[in-house]
Amino acid sequence: MTVDSPSPAPARAAERPTVDLAAAGLLPPLPQAFLEGRDRDLLEPLRFLEPGALPEPVRHAPLPDRRRLAEGLRSANRAYGHPAAERLSDLLADPETAVVVGGQQPGLFGGPLYTLSKMVAIGRWAEAIEKAPGGGGRPAVPVFWVATEDHDWAEVARTTFLAPEGPRRFELGEDPDPLLPVGMRTLGPGVTPILEALPELRSGERFDRWIETLARIYRPDARFGEAFCRWAVAVLGERCPLLLDAMDPAVKEAEAPWLARLVERRAEWEEASEAADRRIEERGHSLQVHPQRGTSPLFELRGGERRRIEWTFEGATAAGEGGAYRLRGSEVPPRPVAELLEEIADNPAAVSPGVLARPAVQDAILGTTLQVLGPGELSYMAQAAPAYRVLEVAAPWVALRPQALVLEAHHREKLEELGLPLAVLLGSEEELERRLAGANGANLVERARREVEAALDGLREEALAVDPNLERPFEKTRESLLHALETFAGKLTAAAARRDEVRSSRVERLRQVCRPGGALQERVVSSSHFPGKHGERFADALWEQMELDGRRLQVIEP
Repeated sequence: MTVDSPSPAPARAAERPTVDLAAAGLLPPLPQAFLEGRDRDLLEPLRFLEPGALPEPVRHAPLPDRRRLAEGLRSANRAYGHPAAERLSDLLADPETAVVVGGQQPGLFGGPLYTLSKMVAIGRWAEAIEKAPGGGGRPAVPVFWVATEDHDWAEVARTTFLAPEGPRRFELGEDPDPLLPVGMRTLGPGVTPILEALPELRSGERFDRWIETLARIYRPDARFGEAFCRWAVAVLGERCPLLLDAMDPAVKEAEAPWLARLVERRAEWEEASEAADRRIEERGHSLQVHPQRGTSPLFELRGGERRRIEWTFEGATAAGEGGAYRLRGSEVPPRPVAELLEEIADNPAAVSPGVLARPAVQDAILGTTLQVLGPGELSYMAQAAPAYRVLEVAAPWVALRPQALVLEAHHREKLEELGLPLAVLLGSEEELERRLAGANGANLVERARREVEAALDGLREEALAVDPNLERPFEKTRESLLHALETFAGKLTAAAARRDEVRSSRVERLRQVCRPGGALQERVVSSSHFPGKHGERFADALWEQMELDGRRLQVIEP
């Protein structure tokens, strides 16, 4: 079954360029392999969804009872001002509903653009499942997992906006509590000077109104998770997915039996994880999560610090009874595993899954049909996959999320005037320089290199006829000469690229829009930049123009 494309909103939709991410070298190795049909068995029992296809139903046995969880999320989403809180939570409570999940940490001002595009993607996937052709549709609900239990300050405490002179980065300052989950932190006074500086980036009533909205949401006393959820509702309105704060009491209650099972089956997890890592490396792929033998995929929150749990297997039985655990980096002495199980039963908020356990625990409590993942997330799912078998959780489908690049009409017109393919603009600086140099006629070295190589080939034959022992010195000389030519070619290429200063300046400005700081736009520029500049029509454009195809970088034109 295939996905229907959304109706093209703007008249020029068919003209919007796309970039083949794999061909452009913009995908990590594992997602590229999966898209090419290779190494998908590394994901088992997860199933990779082909671009353009719809997921078949996943049979969860037993199907999780989502009613208490849905009620808790209903109350939370009402508090965020979500206009569809009742409808979405009712869908989640219905056992016939397919669940589409995506997630991210609650970054400042919504985090980078990929966070917002992921929210839109899971909403579009849920819509596609409901509208499946041939009467095959079924109710579906998008759920966005707000990862408030993480403590990656560097990821949540910075933001970048595009100013006329280029990207401007802002940060909340040094990490005051390195091991405190972000969901327990307030934004603090560092947010105020950022909000005061934003109006300097752009003039206009629309942008000013948006900054006022951000200031109401991102107060110094607001917590990261709360602010993020209110921001998502402000941007997407009715289209906002059901927001799930990982620290919500209803979520922790639902997680408790699965966290306990991971503790009880810790030896089984250790064995399965080690085997999975070995298989990945045998296929020639790098591990995205560094192997940590003897550790748990769980963390404990104690004294305001979230630390990884490490096992002491001495004294444990084959059934998982006995043994002790300690917290990495803590001076607290080891404690019996039985106490950890008691803590999970009495206070599940104190224990949280890490990156390799979270997907399975998430899908256990939600009965997920489809996970929508970014390329980085998909890269580590092969290491997370064993948790599904250890926990006996029905594994969902996984799909590579669409990637987006926002280009205004005048940007595309300039790109066309310059005669540069978008893939070249997004590629390496060296390739871009070669393209520009070629346009300026700087192919001189290549011609000279061919002539030098031909002359050297003739010289080699004559030299070895005089003395066969000259072969090694000759090869060193040849290598040295060609290397010198290569070095000079780089300098000549750069000089030729700079010769046309007007053209080079235009290219650089376009590159700063598309690859600010050398990274793809969606990984750098704030999700809040675009609603501020384009108003409500930006969210509409993202929804209407997004194709559910993770193979291509899609241009969104507000």
